[in-house]
Amino acid sequence: MGYFSSLKIKWKVKSNFQLFIIIVVFAVTGSSSVQVAKPLMDFLGIHHTSFESLFLGSFIYWIIRVLVVFPIYQILLLFFGILFFQFKFFWNFEKKILSRMGFKRFFKDS
Repeated sequence: MGYFSSLKIKWKVKSNFQLFIIIVVFAVTGSSSVQVAKPLMDFLGIHHTSFESLFLGSFIYWIIRVLVVFPIYQILLLFFGILFFQFKFFWNFEKKILSRMGFKRFFKDS
């Protein structure tokens, strides 16, 4: 069984076309979230150079960047899921991810 076939089974996807659309949404969301986060980081005054003088400054900067990108990614994933008519898949995906992070009480139907 191929990798894409196992993904179709794991994600309960009905067709190769739907799987293709889902992969496109993940790709577009990843690229977009990084692009959206950059001006937000600039607006907040968080720059890599601001952390150079600190011990583990580069590490701290990237932790902050991930913390900024992550919620943007979650929102854009649902947005692009709607645009590509895959909201149900991505809403269930979000609920699973957020439940694993400790937000299970917010999704009683899971």
